[in-house]
Amino acid sequence: MTYKEVADLIKTIGIPFAYDHFVAGDPENPAPDPPFICFYYDDKSDDLAADNTNYARIRPLTVELYTDNKDFTMEQTVENALNGAGLAFSRSESYIDTERMYMVAY
Repeated sequence: MTYKEVADLIKTIGIPFAYDHFVAGDPENPAPDPPFICFYYDDKSDDLAADNTNYARIRPLTVELYTDNKDFTMEQTVENALNGAGLAFSRSESYIDTERMYMVAY
């Protein structure tokens, strides 16, 4: 998916989002209170190639949901959006002690 396609998909979830990260103190893209989403393409592609040609570009996408408290409803909303777009995903979860928030990564 292109950046625009991913951004349009995440807009349907209805919470603030940014590519990679928000910047504290940036008036154009201020860091919001949770919940919010950050998404990015992993820095290593997994393209399919044959005969010295890349014929399928595969850029792994990560979508991270940040919440103050465990939010099963918001997680389901994100998963429904990803499923609705036909995206296969795996899921991991962690608690970030220094930020006092949960991160669920897809």
